[in-house]
Amino acid sequence: MRKKDDSLRETLLDHARELVEKEGLEAVNIRSLARDTGIAVGTVYNYFSCKDEILLALTEEYWRSTLRQLGSEALSGSFCEQLEGIFYFLKKRIDSSGGMLMHSLANVKELGQERMEAMEGVLASALVKRMDQDPDVRGDIWKEGFTKEQYARFIMANMVMLLREPSCDFPFFLEMIRRTIYAEKKEE
Repeated sequence: MRKKDDSLRETLLDHARELVEKEGLEAVNIRSLARDTGIAVGTVYNYFSCKDEILLALTEEYWRSTLRQLGSEALSGSFCEQLEGIFYFLKKRIDSSGGMLMHSLANVKELGQERMEAMEGVLASALVKRMDQDPDVRGDIWKEGFTKEQYARFIMANMVMLLREPSCDFPFFLEMIRRTIYAEKKEE
């Protein structure tokens, strides 16, 4: 079997991305990619077995780029302030083309979920680091069975659920987190 050319794969994905942006998801298919890039249909099948694999690759690429951008965002303030910035950054991305791509993965839902869970794991690790950087986060709450890592995964799972809701109550969720990880201020 011939070795795959990574640059050709990128060319195919670039063209698929352009098709999605200009004509929508329906315009993406193996034949149009072959025709528009001047290669044989069989060659495209060497890289992608179906349209769903192309859309999955585009979705994965989109979210990797989003996570890189999020990592370079200068989020400052308390953990909760940073979490709010992260949530609304992701919400904006999902409300744009990210959500459309995610909804296109019905036929490869299981594989798409596995890859999204891996990306959520990256975000959860980043949340732990951000909690560590906030001196006001209580240290006495972490125990076996209630670790920062578990809490970060809990936050991610709930944020993902809230991001999928058209009208969500993120401020309520954020207040729950605030009340959990910060010491109550005594009224004087």
